[in-house]
Amino acid sequence: MTDRRSPARHPGPPPPATDRRSPAPTDRDSTARTPRAAGARRVAARATTASAALLVLAALTVPHQPGRLTPGGFVRIPLEGLLAVALLLALPARARRPVAALAGALLGLLTVLKVADLGFLAALGRPFDMVLDWALLDDAVGFLTDSMGRAGATGAVVAAVLLLAAPVVGTARSVLRLTRLLVRRRTATRRGVAALVVVWLACAAFGVRIVPGVPVADTAATDLVGGHARQVRARLRDREVFAAQVGADPFRDVPGDRLLTALRGKDVMVAFVESYGRDAVEDPEFAPAVGAVLADGDRRLRAAGYASRSGFLTSSTVGGGSWLAHATLLSGLWIDNEQRHRSLLASDRLTLGGAFRRAGWRTVGVMPAATRPWPEGAFFGYQRFYDGRGLGYRGPRFGYAPMPDQYTLAAFERLERARVDRAPVMAEIALVSSHSPWTKIPRLVDWAAVGDGSVFHGATEESPSSQARAGYRRAVGYSLAALVSYVERHGDDDLVLVFLGDHQPAPVVTGDGAGRDVPVTVVARDPAVLDRIAGWGWTDGLRPDPGAPVWPMDAFRDRFLTAFSG
Repeated sequence: MTDRRSPARHPGPPPPATDRRSPAPTDRDSTARTPRAAGARRVAARATTASAALLVLAALTVPHQPGRLTPGGFVRIPLEGLLAVALLLALPARARRPVAALAGALLGLLTVLKVADLGFLAALGRPFDMVLDWALLDDAVGFLTDSMGRAGATGAVVAAVLLLAAPVVGTARSVLRLTRLLVRRRTATRRGVAALVVVWLACAAFGVRIVPGVPVADTAATDLVGGHARQVRARLRDREVFAAQVGADPFRDVPGDRLLTALRGKDVMVAFVESYGRDAVEDPEFAPAVGAVLADGDRRLRAAGYASRSGFLTSSTVGGGSWLAHATLLSGLWIDNEQRHRSLLASDRLTLGGAFRRAGWRTVGVMPAATRPWPEGAFFGYQRFYDGRGLGYRGPRFGYAPMPDQYTLAAFERLERARVDRAPVMAEIALVSSHSPWTKIPRLVDWAAVGDGSVFHGATEESPSSQARAGYRRAVGYSLAALVSYVERHGDDDLVLVFLGDHQPAPVVTGDGAGRDVPVTVVARDPAVLDRIAGWGWTDGLRPDPGAPVWPMDAFRDRFLTAFSG
């Protein structure tokens, strides 16, 4: 009897089974390829996870001070990272993913803030100001346009936006990936975090440091955020403080016939030499060459009957923001940020130019790098303002500087001092040939050959961008030589020259901790002028001695008006 539920037994081996869902293999290597592809995927996944871990760790530990960007500066245990891991493990599964994404995005923003601090500390010697520095974006685009052209500036802006977005997206994705891994290995993660907390506490207790000033037990992210939060609160409070300072002006109501009486009949030039800082006359790399220019200038001006006195002023800015230094000197108020600058321009503060105008001088501003309307000139008391277009230059550009300083001085002489039947003139003049990047430096030419500036096509020296310090030294020497040559050529008994630096160059040139002092000098042929400032204690000559007095730049207006008025 046969069981219909069981197949009949047949002698011999059964026929091979065939899987109808999979075609029979036709390539001998197909079975070898599958494990190889799987292995490659595993390697790629592990590499991606390792990259994510490195990105998150770097974002947490990267220093925000340029001087600490060393391998040892990354050897830290960030407490914030340990707390974030503990929080993510404790959260329910539904909340974990959005919190991880948010934490990653915030970490990316923290990285952007660190990069901003690094850039501002390297260029301006101060951290990024979260309240006020957004206004500098417009100036940065203008600088890029002047230096690289509109297409280059647009490309740079697009690249900058993409670079800023990359860390935010990258850290968010990285934290999400790492969170999945840590949750899968929850027990090992908890043990690792507990061990690192013990190590962190030990390092904090004993003050362990691999790099001076950088503790291994790290809370730098919290400190950075807290510091910028305090900065925001300080900016908000500073509005009221500055409003009170603007209103306290001892010269507000002084009549014109009592102002600047000791300078009657004199032409007064206030010339700002771009980036002419104390390091230019004291740093061992700069001082010999710049000092030689000043010593030669001393000899030549003394031979022409001039004398000079020099000291130091502490600028309100460093590395850039020249307009802040100009406003500080001319207003007698400490203008170190855009908020104060805007508040100043909205006030009725008497500026140095306004005082000269009230006393009967013709007042002019000469700003060769200005390429857009500058209504602020009216606030500073100028009856006439010359921008780059108004000076009639037809020669080559010199990097940022649209024209050489010698041409700027020649144009001022032609447009103002050479006029007949004129009133005495007071001028603020910006000399910008010593502006970064110091790659194209003009040479002095014969004053009779200056013309419309075309002669400077053949009067240019190139300086490699990799040699910024050498280029800076040569550019400052050129600007100072141009001033001395101008006084020799066009000076007379009724010329008074005040020249000073606006700020020190960027820390990438001076190094960290260079200070903010700039030289300031008064030059005159009339001895009565320098007699008026004999009590200032300034040293003889164009180069201030290291021990010369140092004033804050906002003290100059009141001291100058006091010395020459009444």
